[in-house]
Amino acid sequence: MKHLLDNVTVIDAATFLAGPGAATIMADFGARVIKIEPPGGDGYRTLVAGHPVPYHWLLTSRNKKSLALDLSKDAGQALMHQLVAKADVLTSNFSTRHLKRYQLEYETLKAINPRLVYAHVSGYGIQGKEADRRAFDFTAWWARSGLMEFIRDPGQKPLVAAPGMGDHATATALFGAIMAGLYRRELTGEGAFVSTSLAANGVWANGMALQGVVAGVNLGTYRQKRGWRNPLTDCYVCSDGNCIVLGVVNAEREYPQLISALQCERLLEDERFESVTALRKNRDAFRDAIQEAFVQFSRQEIEHRLDAAGVTYGRVQPMADVLRDEQLRANEIVLETGDDKGDYELTFNSPISIREEPKKPPKRAPDVGQDSLEVLREFAFDEGYIQELVRSKTVLLANSA
Repeated sequence: MKHLLDNVTVIDAATFLAGPGAATIMADFGARVIKIEPPGGDGYRTLVAGHPVPYHWLLTSRNKKSLALDLSKDAGQALMHQLVAKADVLTSNFSTRHLKRYQLEYETLKAINPRLVYAHVSGYGIQGKEADRRAFDFTAWWARSGLMEFIRDPGQKPLVAAPGMGDHATATALFGAIMAGLYRRELTGEGAFVSTSLAANGVWANGMALQGVVAGVNLGTYRQKRGWRNPLTDCYVCSDGNCIVLGVVNAEREYPQLISALQCERLLEDERFESVTALRKNRDAFRDAIQEAFVQFSRQEIEHRLDAAGVTYGRVQPMADVLRDEQLRANEIVLETGDDKGDYELTFNSPISIREEPKKPPKRAPDVGQDSLEVLREFAFDEGYIQELVRSKTVLLANSA
């Protein structure tokens, strides 16, 4: 076996990002992932309107095979059931209404394949009156969890999340749930229904602050009333316009080192800043003083000084610089694809690594229905049956999807 999940077959019937993202991680580890698309293609392909290259699709659908299948037809549902019978995992984010319409409910598929790990992702969970509410990560993961309200300066309008930020976190959680389901199958011989939601992952991501609310410490309210300026973990602008964020959490140890690195020893003679306790009482004035020191140096000079002094910090990196980051390249976080078409030279690794288990090289995402015939033949369906599916437009090929 060349890859860890070579013997695992995944029917990726989910759409957009969180569910398919979990299947992407499985594909990275060698799983055979069959992406089920409607005749016109997954709507996620056209999410960025007007752009000639569906770049987001290239990331999420690498190493998958596309089967264009019309699930609105009885023949399409029958074929789906036959695929599920031979699969290990199915991913879905369909609403209850659509699961019933397409005969994809868990109990239906469990009867067909008792060993199936059925992986479902929802916006707000599968119980309660909002179980079928339509959601995206910026509505359920970012807004509903309290993160959107919390991450803002006093009086500032809440900020919209980065595209896919919560979806990718949720995809990783769903991957973990699927692997737990497969492990359970090894122990019991039976499949399982595993699930997660955008809201659950958002609340988990915001859990540290929310646990404070339980204990009577509402940092969101505190931030709006008093601001959030801890000058030792704030962001500063350098002379070249680049930024550095300090990470001085062990303040008693690193504060003198920070002062030395910035050549600000005079601040220790000011009673407002002579100790960590004092500077926190005068945080706004201290922040202004530190900013004056930062702006005397370029980012490169600041990084050299902070490294030499042993001060914890992070580079606030423009996105274009992420592609060139030597550290990220060295750890294969940013990956070269070897693709020669000019729009997919690089991609980004899934965040889980197993030293003893290599991942598959990233292969360009397929066109709609590109692999329809190959998939059906791999499943050993009769050729006459396959051709009938194509003639009836239950299954579509790349040039007809």
